[in-house]
Amino acid sequence: MNTVAAYSIKGGVGKTAFAVNFAYACAQLGRRTLLLDLDPQGASSFYFRIRPPEKLKGRKLMAGKQPLLDFVRESDYPNLDILPAKLSFRHFDHVLAEANKPLAQLRQLLKPLAETYDLAVVDAPPNLNLLSENILHATDAIVSPVVPTPLSANTLGQLTEFLEEHLAERTPEFLPFFSMVESRKRLHRDTMCDLRAQYPAFLRTIIPYSTDVERMGLSRSPLLATRPSTPAAKAFAQLASEILRAL
Repeated sequence: MNTVAAYSIKGGVGKTAFAVNFAYACAQLGRRTLLLDLDPQGASSFYFRIRPPEKLKGRKLMAGKQPLLDFVRESDYPNLDILPAKLSFRHFDHVLAEANKPLAQLRQLLKPLAETYDLAVVDAPPNLNLLSENILHATDAIVSPVVPTPLSANTLGQLTEFLEEHLAERTPEFLPFFSMVESRKRLHRDTMCDLRAQYPAFLRTIIPYSTDVERMGLSRSPLLATRPSTPAAKAFAQLASEILRAL
């Protein structure tokens, strides 16, 4: 089973929109896919209209006292299941700090999933904390959306420094891509050019800024499922193919 983390330390960059559409695209390609919504805000769960079970307790789940698979729910789409988020997931860091091997806890929890799924997609919260380190240690690839602005460029630098310092012994694929791009803006064009020169790992596919992506909150479904012919949807499909090739 491959594990892909949708991760950025900056919010509002299109991370969840990517996670939702990537998971959907992979499922449509026949891969048994699980989307794990580990962000307490639960945006991915919202898009798929899935609410967490009452019995799901964040502390017990991360401590391994509740089997993760017991709380996985089917989506409305073939090959795609969801672990819905719950507000109690905000306590994950406290549980991890008490674990014997705090950086390996999530990796251990994900191991049994390999019998059921081909791919796990983690929608990670935009933080730098112990949960973030767990996610990064458990993944085969870190896919990070970057809006081409100076502020996003700065946070990308912070993230790469963090990865070099904390993942020195384990190196998952780092796959940044440009998100919410407005190509008519010179700032966006110039920033993309500069960042590609600085970070050769940038994927070729660009996700344009689109009101169609914003309307996902109204349809509560992946853009690829509702408006697959739109430029943004086609870009998400192309991005998914590029990431799968990299894996």
